[in-house]
Amino acid sequence: MRLGLLTEGARPYASGAAASWCERLVRGLGQHEFDIYALGGGRRREAGVRPALPPQVRRVRTAPPWTAGDAGLPYGRRARRRFAECYGELVGAVCAGAGAAGEGPDASGDLADRFGSALYALAELAREEDGLAGALRSDIAVRALERACRAPRALCTAREARVTDLLTVTAHLEHALRPLSLDWYGDDALGAADLCHATTGGPPALCGLLARHFHGVPLLVTEFDVHLRTHYLTSGPGTAAPAVRAVLAAFHGRLAAEVYRAAELLTSGDAHARRWQERCGADRARIRTVYPGAEAERFGEADASTVPADAYTLVWAGSVDPAEDLVSLLHAFAEVRREEPKARLRIVGTPSGAEGAAYAGHCRALAARLFPGEPEGDRPVSFEEIGPSEETRVSDAYAAGAVVVRSGHAEGFPAGLVEAMLTGRATVSADAGAVAEVIGGTGLVVPPRDPRALAQACVALLRDPERRVRLGAAARARALELFTVERTVTAFHGLYLEIVSRCPVRRSAPDEPRPFATPAETFVPGHWTGPTAPAPPRGVPAWAARTPSRATRPSAEETR
Repeated sequence: MRLGLLTEGARPYASGAAASWCERLVRGLGQHEFDIYALGGGRRREAGVRPALPPQVRRVRTAPPWTAGDAGLPYGRRARRRFAECYGELVGAVCAGAGAAGEGPDASGDLADRFGSALYALAELAREEDGLAGALRSDIAVRALERACRAPRALCTAREARVTDLLTVTAHLEHALRPLSLDWYGDDALGAADLCHATTGGPPALCGLLARHFHGVPLLVTEFDVHLRTHYLTSGPGTAAPAVRAVLAAFHGRLAAEVYRAAELLTSGDAHARRWQERCGADRARIRTVYPGAEAERFGEADASTVPADAYTLVWAGSVDPAEDLVSLLHAFAEVRREEPKARLRIVGTPSGAEGAAYAGHCRALAARLFPGEPEGDRPVSFEEIGPSEETRVSDAYAAGAVVVRSGHAEGFPAGLVEAMLTGRATVSADAGAVAEVIGGTGLVVPPRDPRALAQACVALLRDPERRVRLGAAARARALELFTVERTVTAFHGLYLEIVSRCPVRRSAPDEPRPFATPAETFVPGHWTGPTAPAPPRGVPAWAARTPSRATRPSAEETR
């Protein structure tokens, strides 16, 4: 099977946590062929970074999204008119209010149909005119957006858009619609795939929509962080004008609805993301939950009954970031020290960017204020950094402690918590995102941003070693059962077969292989499934029985 893997971020496979997940998926499915299409990999390509790829990866194509493409609008009059009509229909469906499509239960469906039809019409125009980048930021696009915002039944907030707001929205839409201008949709690219797998919503899923539109390639969309939810969270009141936020939220909502409607199946990384997909309009019957797996072999044969190096040590490990809420952890540990003076806290992690480095400095200063009068080397709180090439030390840090603590309030999948469970250590976690779903009763869960509850849970486990052993053993057994790479790869392999068997791609070339297509017997001339012909008389050959005799053949005079 040939798979088109659509990613976004670094090349390959993606950025952040999705990078390791994509790599594990590709390396685990050696029986398939992968063509990787990465949006935003140009910088690493220019730097000469060429990561080693497994043999099942046939090729990698990248498209840096920060390049604007053609600068002008070299279209003819007919193409300009066509673009104005299609783009006007698109932004009209985006800016339309609740009553723009009429009243009744089908009003929202009419707007969705208008948006989808206009989107595919723009894609066809981009294919014919070799791109739309110049048109999407032209005066034609700005005037079309202005007419849509000033329409009688447009969104109330959109009617207040000023010229600067219109220019901001136009620039954002041009960036979001750049996949329309890519050359990825030919017969030698995504058109040759048996299945497109978008590893996130947004632009990668838009590429999958176009492959489905032009060639009928089925689409599978995986979302660990729901794209529409991410847009809502990052576009707060202080980020842009109300009109800009209203129009962009409507655009991303329409795009997400079209992706959810066209995708054969959707997968979520946990039940929390699944609920968001359903809230954003996805059909519950077409959603599957597939957890991102962890490499259990990196943690060896850890045993929860193994005595840690220090039975009074709490361990936190991860990427130092404000979302991890280390401030609450430090205040909670101050209360733990008052109950258990022997307790120590190890913070193991690397700051994420400039913001993470500033936050790490703030946490060090806070630790110095909370535990004054002691030399830095003898303080009960230690800060350790780990580079990306020393991941095995994280498991060593988990194994050396008695209790693993997770204090963050980020709502993504807690991959670090799964690693702690594989180590066989008892955990105390703040309830955020999929934490309760992952823990499943094998650890203690406390409210987020509650230092007192976090401290009480840690003290309870430090004082009860038998309970720590039971919880650690149960946690490792649960992680091995649900959160391994092998289980994830097997799940996606089954989904690939399910989709392709149900939606085979019909090739135009007769000699092109068709997985799960019609049997070979159907290409044999004649009615091979028809009724059986009567047996010839005894002594008469079969060919003579099939050939009419001279006596039974019509004469030339009879055929006139």
